[in-house]
Amino acid sequence: MTLSSVVAALPQYAVGEQIGEGGMGVVYGGVHRQLGRPVAIKRLPAAVAEDPRMSERFEHEARLLARLDHPHIVPVYDYVRQHGEHLLVMERLDGGTVWSRFASDGLTAQQSCGIVLAALSGLHAAHEAGVLHLDVKPKNLLFTSNGLVKVADFGISQVVSEGATLVTHGGAVLGTPAYIAPEQALGNALTPAADVYAAGTVLYELLSGDLPFERGGGPIAMIQKRVYQEPRPLHTVPEPLAGVVMHSLTRDPSARYRNAETFAIDLAGAAAHLFGPDWLMRLGMPVHLAPQVSASSAKPSARPAQPRETLSITRQPIRATLTDPVPAARLSGGSTLVPAAQVIKPPARPWWLWLVAAVSLLALVAVPFAVPGRELPSFPADLSGPVTVEGQRLVVSLAGVQLADVPRGPAGFELPGAARWIVGGAVTAAADGREFLLVSNRTPWLSIMGTGSALLLLFTLAYLESNLRAQRRRQTGAGAVVVSVPLGFGLGLAVWLLVSVLLQREPTLPIALTCGVLGAAAGISAALASRR
Repeated sequence: MTLSSVVAALPQYAVGEQIGEGGMGVVYGGVHRQLGRPVAIKRLPAAVAEDPRMSERFEHEARLLARLDHPHIVPVYDYVRQHGEHLLVMERLDGGTVWSRFASDGLTAQQSCGIVLAALSGLHAAHEAGVLHLDVKPKNLLFTSNGLVKVADFGISQVVSEGATLVTHGGAVLGTPAYIAPEQALGNALTPAADVYAAGTVLYELLSGDLPFERGGGPIAMIQKRVYQEPRPLHTVPEPLAGVVMHSLTRDPSARYRNAETFAIDLAGAAAHLFGPDWLMRLGMPVHLAPQVSASSAKPSARPAQPRETLSITRQPIRATLTDPVPAARLSGGSTLVPAAQVIKPPARPWWLWLVAAVSLLALVAVPFAVPGRELPSFPADLSGPVTVEGQRLVVSLAGVQLADVPRGPAGFELPGAARWIVGGAVTAAADGREFLLVSNRTPWLSIMGTGSALLLLFTLAYLESNLRAQRRRQTGAGAVVVSVPLGFGLGLAVWLLVSVLLQREPTLPIALTCGVLGAAAGISAALASRR
């Protein structure tokens, strides 16, 4: 359709040039002929006009949007459905977008908190009226000429997609994948928590200069990360503000802030703790807050993590590190749209790494049983008293490590106290060049070899499991993969020693090293598989 159809549908407005464009339509400037009031005219995609069901839904939504009256919401003046056009006439704001200011001059942490508080105030009002936004992002937060922040484009995404995230045949996303909530991507039932997630993502980006997830991979990969991974911790921001942001980004919507106002209350309190109770007044940004939020903004958070004098946050403006988030798809009449839930898939499991881990673990358990060591004669003895084996000097060793070297006494060989407590099961002994197994006749659990190997086994298993769980949840970095090597090696040694003690076999160094290497291979393979 040409611009002439827009002009014909709006005879009471002088339609000007195009001033914006996005996935949900084109925006033209205009002026009301009688009132002289400048307006922005949102021209919805042709696909809306061509789909009768979508057209009816939008007309119903437009009536809701026209009733929204809040200082932080761009007001809708008119809705026109004529000449095959669907047109929303809104207030025109010439102060630029939050994104344009963020990408050029940058924003301080105080300004970012004030902007998101204003957005949350408008979002909560819309939610109370039954309207979800579903496309909250810095480009949809606009400034008036006096610095007032207003949220634009309410409800358009919800009307077009009925709440689900849609993708085109080519893989472009209808909406903005950088800020989308996991439940929205999956096509699940939506609540105000979806807009809370998007607003939290905006605040994370404004405070850090980057998004909560690793970049790259395209829009589908971006959505997939939000569905299956945890956001990166906000290390550059002190508590309690970082905790508030991360709470808003919880993947499970039931564990997130239940609505925009509860998010705003905690955010205002955290900002008051960081910047002082008069921070909004000093900021000079007009922000209209509900009474509960206003009260919270004037007093520090009730649960600060650190005294304020120990906190530090940059006073310099923070700028965007991305040139622009992944752009949204344009909805046209020929678009083939499918729900994103049909396209995104769980991350591919690196089965071969798990196979390596499983084979290494099985081999680790089998080796101490299958390789018994040398055939040596056994000499049972009560190590608490003298050992009466023949010879003039007795040397006792464990896997090549000497535990005792004692001469013969009047009653036999008297082992030192440390050696008595260490030895459990069997150890290698030599008397006058003759080798044999010195087997303790006490229960192995009264020895360091027996109890120590069991404790080492439990310790390494517990830490490996905790390490793998942290890897799956993306709560740790590459250091956890490195740590899995010594943990796996320790697991191998524990299995080797415990089996040797219980079966009263010679604990030799080659079998110890073999089990340790197998344990390390199992640990690092499982860690890499979990991290992937």
